[in-house]
Amino acid sequence: MRRSRFTEEQIIGVLREQESGVKTVDICRKHGISSATFFKWKSKYGGLEVSDMRRLKVLEDENRKLKKLLAETMLDNAMLKDISAKKW
Repeated sequence: MRRSRFTEEQIIGVLREQESGVKTVDICRKHGISSATFFKWKSKYGGLEVSDMRRLKVLEDENRKLKKLLAETMLDNAMLKDISAKKW
């Protein structure tokens, strides 16, 4: 997955600029982003503080790890069922 060139703090700063009254088009031009990117950020991070953003990132990482563990466990379980079904 491609990594963003903006940090969480920078994204929050860009969103705060728009909240302070600057036009969205001007913000996008200033920071070199598309309006689609801006509105995607706004839908995902709108209203969050920097600390909330960091917590969200930690939770997403933990969720990804747990999903991987669950998938591996389900695969192991399916393999064991197949092996036990063939022996009988």
